[in-house]
Amino acid sequence: MVDWDLAGRTARKLINAGPSTTREEAAGVVRELHEAAAVAVAHVEKLTGLRPVPGGPVPEVAVVDRPGWVDANAGGMAALLDPLVEALAAKQDSRPGVIATAIGSRATGIQAGGILAFLSSRVLGQYEVFGTGGRLLLVAPNIVATERKLGVDPSDFRLWVCLHEVTHQLQFTAVPWLKGHLEAEIARFVEATDLTADALRERLQDVLRSLGDAVRGGDTESEGLLALVRDPEQRAVLDRVTAVMSLVEGHAEYVMDGVGPDVVPSVKTLRKRFAQRRKGRGPLDRVLRRLLGLEQKMKQYAEGRVFVGGVVDLVGMDGFNRVWEGPANLPRIDELTAPERWVERVHGRPAILA
Repeated sequence: MVDWDLAGRTARKLINAGPSTTREEAAGVVRELHEAAAVAVAHVEKLTGLRPVPGGPVPEVAVVDRPGWVDANAGGMAALLDPLVEALAAKQDSRPGVIATAIGSRATGIQAGGILAFLSSRVLGQYEVFGTGGRLLLVAPNIVATERKLGVDPSDFRLWVCLHEVTHQLQFTAVPWLKGHLEAEIARFVEATDLTADALRERLQDVLRSLGDAVRGGDTESEGLLALVRDPEQRAVLDRVTAVMSLVEGHAEYVMDGVGPDVVPSVKTLRKRFAQRRKGRGPLDRVLRRLLGLEQKMKQYAEGRVFVGGVVDLVGMDGFNRVWEGPANLPRIDELTAPERWVERVHGRPAILA
């Protein structure tokens, strides 16, 4: 369905190198990011109370440039999606060529390359869950470009970013069932998929028509490509995945602010200025954000942060950590903005603010 090699080559042609630095400055950034990632581990473990499972894999920390990020994500997406696409194709063997006739692999490879190029200049870091078996990526040029644009202390900002990404690292190394749970949910999503080529084209056209408002600067909420999903069973899976991703993103947001000024002296300034960064800018940026569903991503950050903070306020960090005990304790989508419901369900008692 997607020519990932072509996607990577396309993205490499479209991206720019990022902010200018001397060789000495670049080496200093790489060194400081590695140091910040190492320092962040103890702070995250102390605040969350989580620890990696003994004997588990030791995550690698890789400081990369934009092409390096593209290569990693093209490989990761291929490792995750290709088996699922094969399963989907096998389901549709009675209608041969449905997927291929909807969108050719080379065309989607070029489109995927454009998406990767767009994101490669915006992502600051990520924990690779799929493909590599666990690796923390820090995108040096994007971190430098952002700290310069925001006018913030570089050392504080680099540690602040690492706190967020190391939290994701700890989530998956301390809660090993979480990765398998997400993979199983994605497989269920594929199992529920039954689209003809005509239906796929029709839904895609609806999404593209909705982007006109974004060009004009409209603020109407949009799911972007997620709007292609209308099957009730798929929507149920998508709600569960959204709730999990909101949890892990909100948890990381809580941690990066929760360490406080003793660890990151300018944390309040960082949060205030960084919040402005997450707003779309020009028409092209607004269109791509809407198409890719990045507006929904921002909603995940906000709702997940509300959930984590609300639960910790009600039952403390130890009480919140019951969320990691198993899939049954993960929040439901309606609990994200009503953390007291989760407390009542999981802890079996009314939620009373301490």
